[in-house]
Amino acid sequence: MSRHVAIVTDSTAYLPPQMMERHSITTVPLTVVLGDRALEEGTEISARSLALALQKRRPVTTSRPSPETFVRTYRAIAEAGATGIVSLHLSSEFSGTYDAAVLAAKDAPVPVRVVDTGMVAMALGFCALAAGEAAEAGGSLDEAVAAAEKRAEGTSAYFYVDTLDYLRRGGRIGAAQALLGSALAVKPLLQLEGGRIEPLERVRTASRAIARLEEIVAERAGAAPVDIAVHHLAAPERAAALADRLRDRVLGLADLHVSEVGAVIGAHTGPGLLGVVVSAR
Repeated sequence: MSRHVAIVTDSTAYLPPQMMERHSITTVPLTVVLGDRALEEGTEISARSLALALQKRRPVTTSRPSPETFVRTYRAIAEAGATGIVSLHLSSEFSGTYDAAVLAAKDAPVPVRVVDTGMVAMALGFCALAAGEAAEAGGSLDEAVAAAEKRAEGTSAYFYVDTLDYLRRGGRIGAAQALLGSALAVKPLLQLEGGRIEPLERVRTASRAIARLEEIVAERAGAAPVDIAVHHLAAPERAAALADRLRDRVLGLADLHVSEVGAVIGAHTGPGLLGVVVSAR
């Protein structure tokens, strides 16, 4: 690694491995606790294993990386030649990951700017890519942070879940709690707003909800250049079909990524999740 600003994020960014390698982005894993086993996301538990555990109603919880994990990561990056680090993480409303990174930054051998992006999944991933591109162009810590924050401002995330039960169990439901009373009668559409999960619309059937999700994304994208990520958990056919329709419908589409979310987000949304991130270039 040459002497430059390095980028760190966490495993909930769900960046494709080739992108992380191309932009030298380092990922710190969160942990999924399955029964009495603590497993690192991305290396020790797959989304498929998580989905099976949830379907069998096995107890699943998640936990942040320790500050010590971040300290080791920051030191290794500094030893490889970086002069500064931008550490970008999922919303602090969902996890203590940001707080752990802030604690670790105090003991880092180089300056570390820790950013609560208010995002998750590829909404976070696009922020990390923007910071990485700024750093590759010779940008300073402040410039890399500014690039990430600008990308966050132009990024929206919407998602459909088959049931609110997993979000309720994990305590991540926020204002969407209001939908619980009629959860059996509706299929909820949710959005990421202010770093929290907020209700968007209630639709009667899954097919109508997914059609409405497509409409919302197309309206949000407009004709401007955008990147889109379609996420799912144990619903690959549903995700692929939606991605194909968006390719035809979004006029300014630049890059489109389709991927299964990892175990940490999957633990709180459950199988059947279908999410779309729209990020202005």
